[in-house]
Amino acid sequence: MTVLPDDGLSLAAEFPDATHEQWQRLVEGVLRKSGKDVSGTAAEEALSTALEDGLITRPLYTARDTVADVGHPGFAPFVRGGTAGGNAAMGWDVRQRHASGDPAATNEAVLTDLENGVTSLWLTLGAAGLPVSGLERALDGVLLDLAPVALDAGDQCEPAAREFLRIAEAAGVADGALRGTLGADPLAHEARTGERIDSVAGLVEPAKLCGERYPHLRAATVDALPYHEAGASAAQELATSLATGVAYLRALHEGGMALDKAFAQLEFRYAATADQFLTIAKFRAARRLWARVAEASGVPDAGAQRQHAVTSSVMMTRRDPWVNMLRTTVACLGAGVGGADAVTVLPFDHSLGLPDAFARRIARNTSTILVEESHLARVIDPAGGSWYVERLTDELAHSAWDFFQEIERGGGQAAALRSGLVGDRIAATWAQRKKKLARRREPITGVSEFPLLAERAVEREPAAAAPAGGLPRVRRDEAYEELRTRSDAHLEATGNRPKVFIAALGPAAAHTARATFASNLFMAGGIEPVHDPVTVDAESVAEAFTASGAKVACLCSSDALYDEQAADVAKALKSAGALRVFLAGRGEFTDVDENVFAGCDAVAHLTSTLDRMGVA
Repeated sequence: MTVLPDDGLSLAAEFPDATHEQWQRLVEGVLRKSGKDVSGTAAEEALSTALEDGLITRPLYTARDTVADVGHPGFAPFVRGGTAGGNAAMGWDVRQRHASGDPAATNEAVLTDLENGVTSLWLTLGAAGLPVSGLERALDGVLLDLAPVALDAGDQCEPAAREFLRIAEAAGVADGALRGTLGADPLAHEARTGERIDSVAGLVEPAKLCGERYPHLRAATVDALPYHEAGASAAQELATSLATGVAYLRALHEGGMALDKAFAQLEFRYAATADQFLTIAKFRAARRLWARVAEASGVPDAGAQRQHAVTSSVMMTRRDPWVNMLRTTVACLGAGVGGADAVTVLPFDHSLGLPDAFARRIARNTSTILVEESHLARVIDPAGGSWYVERLTDELAHSAWDFFQEIERGGGQAAALRSGLVGDRIAATWAQRKKKLARRREPITGVSEFPLLAERAVEREPAAAAPAGGLPRVRRDEAYEELRTRSDAHLEATGNRPKVFIAALGPAAAHTARATFASNLFMAGGIEPVHDPVTVDAESVAEAFTASGAKVACLCSSDALYDEQAADVAKALKSAGALRVFLAGRGEFTDVDENVFAGCDAVAHLTSTLDRMGVA
């Protein structure tokens, strides 16, 4: 028996290291089989993915992509974490959002949350949520020295802050034990509503009060959600938050507060999306960027940016909302791995109204599972050292810094909001993303991919209207939601959904892939596919179409069978009364009106089809 030396590498010692060029040659072979004859760097570029902000995700990262030393957790520039221990001791702060206007119902939900894993509260007050007068009832029984509270009151910030401090004092909470944030954020309010609030008057007094009496209470929030929810890219979200933070620092400093004290008064709120790696990079880059602001301000010891992550409302769907549980799980994972201090998982039914008890339970348990069962918090910065994550963090930080400098040259965040610089830039970004969504280049599971027309609607108590008048609010599902609503109205009026006849030509091997693709595409617009059970010839297809009750048809088969049969079958379908005949794939044939294929503008096809069918 031969005993191998215990060096850990002996089994691979006789194999030479593979080179980057050898890998590229293997990629060339794979691409050649798919019809792409490219070589070398071009082969690698063919597998790359373009992100927003001009960023590119390459298929392979190596040691050649190593970035400059990012330091250690708890030390500037804080890329690897805001504290030396990260979230390893207790996990991140699980912060649940409450926006019901009923103080008693809010109190019941708040206490249930705190008894079942939630560690802090995020309360929406004012017109969009709980009345300020109901705050005391809502917090009845809450131990404010143990449960931090983040207020979000818009233009009601000052009365809400006064009421909260009065409640804490009446409860006998020591000044040094009160934790959370009063949530003053005049620029976020302006971004949402277009209404201007005097930033100095709205920030200085509460900041001074917190600095003097409440060492663990922050006065201001820098909320980047209005920009994310208007369609901003990750870099634009970071840049606008930096510009807002700098504007608040200036206001506080001009109001007589020392800069080091001013830095301590800000908490930042960012969106976390189902794009796992981009979310990780965003939170790491945000801390790096804020550390650079502190350094440039002459306060290198300001400490790390305090971060509150919120799972994105833009990614949440109204159809098949159960899938939102999966989206928010990935988003929560990304935020936690990225080092966010507090994480709010929005309930899966967030887009439908006020969440029920089950939805809130799933939301809070998402963090519990990731921390307690997946052990994500046991390692500080678990993505650190990944060539991809480090490179993406670096590139995202540079892109955000460039836009931040442009905002500053334009007069700062307030001026950039009022001049349209921020709104126009975000609108352009969203316009490009809408094209990808319409073409299903950015899939939405349950909506643009694998929709379920027979799903039962999930109904919830309506939520208060969100603030409006400033930047728009967008959703990834908005175009498809409009189409599905038209289909629902047709179903209610006629008892049937609009139908498309799927004419599958030839054996299953010839048509299955394209028939599946076409069925999913039409269902995304609320058009029910009716499949032809047996296809023999053009005449039998026409008879099956007539019996189906459909008004349009789609041919599905191989290119070879299209050449043999498509023109005749399309002509027969038109003679049988088909208002429009589609072909799944590319090709020009007599009586075929349009082609549907991977990358086509699905929304445009579906809209025109419903129009032709007379679906209002």
